[in-house]
Amino acid sequence: MRFISFEAGGRKSWGRVEDDEIVDLGALDGAAEDLKTAIAAGKLDGTSDAPRLKRASVRLLPVIPNPSKILCVGHNYESHRVETGRDKTKHPSIFTRFADTLISADDPIIRPKVSSDLDFEAELAVVIGKGGRNIPESEAMDHLAGFACFNDASLRDWQWHTRQFIPGKNFPGTAPFGPELVTLDEIDDLDRIEVKAVLNGEVMQSATLDHMLFPIPTIIAYVSTFTPLSPGDVIVTGTPGGVGAKRTPPVWMKAGDTIEVHVSGVGSISSHIVDET
Repeated sequence: MRFISFEAGGRKSWGRVEDDEIVDLGALDGAAEDLKTAIAAGKLDGTSDAPRLKRASVRLLPVIPNPSKILCVGHNYESHRVETGRDKTKHPSIFTRFADTLISADDPIIRPKVSSDLDFEAELAVVIGKGGRNIPESEAMDHLAGFACFNDASLRDWQWHTRQFIPGKNFPGTAPFGPELVTLDEIDDLDRIEVKAVLNGEVMQSATLDHMLFPIPTIIAYVSTFTPLSPGDVIVTGTPGGVGAKRTPPVWMKAGDTIEVHVSGVGSISSHIVDET
């Protein structure tokens, strides 16, 4: 199944996607107030008696608009580790994003006035369905609600002010997330999922998940050791090589550009770049 969060007629809601229609599960009496709450309550199997809307009639929201945690994995594909000159490590590199940086598949990415070094990072995001602490790798996939596309758009100069990533990863309007939450049963072969970035029609990044240095179960087990995971939490699993910062000359996104993130079997996000006003 596939789910979205959206706004229609001034009302925020969530629902299940069926072809070009949305089953508006948030409109039912007693419904969960948002997709995160529905995941926590185990109420994703909503009745088809809910009102239906044309998908074109709604404005998308980030698929989980209000996660308690967004944890991101750095240098998790060998091609990206090599291009950045990072040493191999025994454990994942983790940094955080803030929920107020999230935007939807309908929103532009905003290039801030203080930087022109806006880069792209195509990624697969996983959404936690069942919380827990010290989750074993063997049980990790049972804790997932599903997958979504993510663009970890980064202001590289701000990222490189120090060894800490967080400033360059948390400007407003820089994290397209969605458009749909895709449940695990929609995916036939997890390792063969391809993550790809396309800038103005040119493929910039491409790799399958079997090139991850730390697979999804390993990441979940590691993260849940130092922090309890809750339903609706988001883990962004890393980006392949080919980022703009490591090209010669560097390729920075600018106003008027279009960056697409494609994740096979999951979906795609196409974002226009605009300058901050």
